[in-house]
Amino acid sequence: MTGIRTTAVTDTTAAALGVSNAEQFERAQRSIPGGVNSPVRAFRSVGGTPRFLVSARGPYVTDSEGVEYVDLVCSWGPAILGHAHPEVVAAVQEAAARGLSFGATTPAETDLAELVRGRVEAGGVHPIEKLRLVSTGTEATMTAIRLARGFTGRDVLIKFAGHYHGHSDSLLAEAGSGLATLALPASAGVPAATAALTIVLPYNDLEAVREVFSARGDEIAAIIVEAAPANMGVVPPAPGFNAALADIAHAHGSLLIVDEVLTGFRVGPAGWWGLENPGRPVAELHRDAPDAGHVPAYVPDLVTFGKVVGGGMPLAALGGRADVMDHLAPLGPVYQAGTLSGNPVAVAAGLATLRLADASVYEALDATARTISTAVSEAFATAGVAHSVQRAGNLFSFTFGSATPPRDYAQVQQQEAFRYAPFFHSLLDAGVALPPSVYEAWFVSAAHDETAIGRILEALPAAAAAAAAARR
Repeated sequence: MTGIRTTAVTDTTAAALGVSNAEQFERAQRSIPGGVNSPVRAFRSVGGTPRFLVSARGPYVTDSEGVEYVDLVCSWGPAILGHAHPEVVAAVQEAAARGLSFGATTPAETDLAELVRGRVEAGGVHPIEKLRLVSTGTEATMTAIRLARGFTGRDVLIKFAGHYHGHSDSLLAEAGSGLATLALPASAGVPAATAALTIVLPYNDLEAVREVFSARGDEIAAIIVEAAPANMGVVPPAPGFNAALADIAHAHGSLLIVDEVLTGFRVGPAGWWGLENPGRPVAELHRDAPDAGHVPAYVPDLVTFGKVVGGGMPLAALGGRADVMDHLAPLGPVYQAGTLSGNPVAVAAGLATLRLADASVYEALDATARTISTAVSEAFATAGVAHSVQRAGNLFSFTFGSATPPRDYAQVQQQEAFRYAPFFHSLLDAGVALPPSVYEAWFVSAAHDETAIGRILEALPAAAAAAAAARR
């Protein structure tokens, strides 16, 4: 089976259609470093030629050769309604007609802040008391760290190996996502003095956290953690891990920053925090966990959002305690600014997406994720491919070589990653687009209907066989 060629061509895609992906890539490399504007897009991890996409609708994307693929990337998360949802597109068109950018405050920014504040709630607790809109997830986490340092008067940051919080200098030590894909331990251009202010610990290891705080607690401004990591593949937190981080940080006068750039409004109406709180049963979130009881409730000091909050447009946010957030300028001494912060077109997309993302959408996302992840696992089992399935809400991924799900970055790196490239290309040739790295989560949308899912299921046996036949 090959990707289905589409015939509908719009004016904006007509010029690109008919030009091969290889030609597009060759041309791009003459003007753009590596031919891409974000490293994982270069296919270095899986080999082959990147697909140059020209359009998307519902659960499908189309490349410059006119080939249509069932999309399991979904713009890395925000396309929860499916691509080009008519009501979101209409909201964007209406906003654009009023002006693309003002560099001034708009009423819609307040609308979005109020919507996020009300939506992130569990058991009557609202951790987002105030919200600042920015343009990217990297900017949100960078600002959250600066704010934590300014609020506490301390400099040291704790992060976890394999967690990716954007590409600001403080956060590129042992990060996942693109850095894991490219096998880079860090990044050139990061000053040693800056890197020295970040302590990197193994994930899901509370004892390591306690030991560092015991030795240096009065220096530590904050812990930053992905709510449920999805940048080294999906590796959910051990039951109670996030709550324990909050307790440890607060006992030493530090802050807890929960990064929900990927999980926020994607895994549930209030993100991963909403799934864990207030004191949710362990069995609901961690189906394989041996212990019973409930996940302890906790309240983060700061939360970062991206992806879904802008409906796929360049928009992100940080929010949290009012007394901490009020340290941002113009009220406080911590500076952050941006001409495009709260861009009216992006805000319109975010408002429309969040208003449409109701309970039925999350039910569809969860059901589709279960169907696809179970089918992939069954195909691997039939082909004799040892693997584990990791899930965090409707995010999921797979590791190769062991049936035991990894708990940290070191265990993720021990997998038989060489099996992913042939699996990836078998599906791509059959018209199914996966993330081009084994270290990324898979994403579904509410638009993935029986036809789209059927195309995936039909292609799985051959792809699993390709993974089984792979050699180092």
